Amino acid sequence: MAKVAVVGVVGRTNAGKSTLVNRLVGEKVSIVSPVEQTTRNTVRGIVADPRGQLVLLDTPGLHKAVGTLGTLLNRMARRSAAGTDITCVIFDASQEPQLEDVGWMQRVAKESLDRVVFVLNKADKRPFFRSMFEDAWKEALSGRPEAEGQPTPSPVWVECSALSDEGSKAVMGALFAMAEDGEPLFPEDVVTDYPRKLAIADVIREKFLSKLHQEIPHELGVCVKDIAESKGAWSITADVLVNRPSQKPIVIGRSAQTIKSARKNAEKELSEIFGVKVSLELWVKVEPNWMKNSKLLSQMGYMGDLV
Repeated sequence: MAKVAVVGVVGRTNAGKSTLVNRLVGEKVSIVSPVEQTTRNTVRGIVADPRGQLVLLDTPGLHKAVGTLGTLLNRMARRSAAGTDITCVIFDASQEPQLEDVGWMQRVAKESLDRVVFVLNKADKRPFFRSMFEDAWKEALSGRPEAEGQPTPSPVWVECSALSDEGSKAVMGALFAMAEDGEPLFPEDVVTDYPRKLAIADVIREKFLSKLHQEIPHELGVCVKDIAESKGAWSITADVLVNRPSQKPIVIGRSAQTIKSARKNAEKELSEIFGVKVSLELWVKVEPNWMKNSKLLSQMGYMGDLV
């Protein structure tokens, strides 16, 4: 019988969760950028392996929430860890433990989670703060309320670099060691069940993030409005949302270079993903406070059953 597990991949923002999930799956299922809060939805990446199947839930990174969207993302991250078979907490161990790192440790300790993997990511960086994370875990355990009959959680610690195959193998081994016998949850050829419109929106947003860097990333949203399909070709219309009129020319760029580059790069990647020729029509729209607009947030997949 094969091993099967649903794994909640959690941690603070920009710890390397999406990079690790993509490495484990063997294909890109989550967008990646150095910008915080790149992942805004829970993305399922499905690992097919001779040992069995892992369903990895790549969650938004926990961060100091600002506004409706930030609160929704934090709530999504916490709830995604609930009800999973294994909790895999990713730490950026090239930095000292942050408040959100300690928060995840305290949750593991308080809830006595019994199948937990602590991944100390970015082991290729120096300095590397393993001992500080171990001390933080001891402190989290010391503050754990005594509960009769509650076992003391004992996470498996794994050092890795999400950028290397060797590091991902160690994580995979730890996860399969905790998985239980069961029937696969998805067909072997499925790598994600992420809704198509949301996946397309993520790719488009990633291409803008790579051009805009820190200018307006948190206030940029993408909403796919229409997908017109013909044989071997898709024509996709999407709105690129900003909060203020002053942000619109930044997103468009001088001589429209920014939006042209984002469109071209997104078309190329989407064509490779879906195996059809993709043409994009992008409209930059000013939607004041779109991150507080429940209707828009629902269309973009951020609401779900979280409210």
